[in-house]
Amino acid sequence: MRIATWNVNSAKQRVERILPWLDERAPDVVCLQETKLSDAAFDEIFAAELHSRDYEYAHVGQGQWNGVALLSRVGLHDVTSGIPDAPGFPDIEARAVAATCNGIRVHSLYVPNGREPDSDHYRYKLAWLAALRDQVAQEGLDVAVCGDMNIAPTDDDVFDPNAFAGHTHVTAPERGALRELTDLGLRDVVRDRWPDDQVYSYWDYRAGMFHKNLGMRIDLILLGDTVADRVAAAWVDRKARKGTRPSDHAPVIVDLDTAPDGNVGPMVPPPSNPSRGGKVRLPQADAAQATNPKGS
Repeated sequence: MRIATWNVNSAKQRVERILPWLDERAPDVVCLQETKLSDAAFDEIFAAELHSRDYEYAHVGQGQWNGVALLSRVGLHDVTSGIPDAPGFPDIEARAVAATCNGIRVHSLYVPNGREPDSDHYRYKLAWLAALRDQVAQEGLDVAVCGDMNIAPTDDDVFDPNAFAGHTHVTAPERGALRELTDLGLRDVVRDRWPDDQVYSYWDYRAGMFHKNLGMRIDLILLGDTVADRVAAAWVDRKARKGTRPSDHAPVIVDLDTAPDGNVGPMVPPPSNPSRGGKVRLPQADAAQATNPKGS
């Protein structure tokens, strides 16, 4: 059974990437984030294409923002949307959908970004993660928590910790909220598989970050112990980040029981021209400095 998660950063803009990828990688369960479509628009674009590939699906959208989907060709039962008792900003957003697929409770999640440490959106992110923890705690260990978590679990999951100082995704409270999930008995199976390797799933479009391999690992598949024990392969499909009109995220793929492509990874294909070191500023930091030269 192959499970994948992918922040597609606009499903409409990525149709010509998504459908061939489904044919090439043949995942059994797919979690999509940032579809940026209403439910009706997702149906119009994808229903026939997905059904022709034997996928059932559930989509939770809100138009041009957010949006998550869950595709399955191994069953899609007990579908739920949202997180019980999760806050909104101010309204409830389309950030979560879950269903039982072949006996595994699968969550497709788009965790709030947080924007700036100590901002209202940052506090919303932490409260949302606490509600997610409470939900997952009731579900047992036959569970897969998948998606764009907008948190790099450790400093090993960013290209340069110093470049991220003062930014979200790497702060202690965010990482603490993620640990509260893994403390429930969930395992970060890509890092388990590749404990000492450089592995990223997101690269900013700007400043040649992808070609230099200056990225972050923020797209995660967290599996309950009983499911994690079945992992045969876990990797980042870097090929899907290459080429024309890609998402800025790459799919993360986990194979259970058997590995059709072998024990590949951690990133496929590996970077061919990574940065050789030196101090690198985040593109958003340079943009802010240009807008506000004094940085106030």
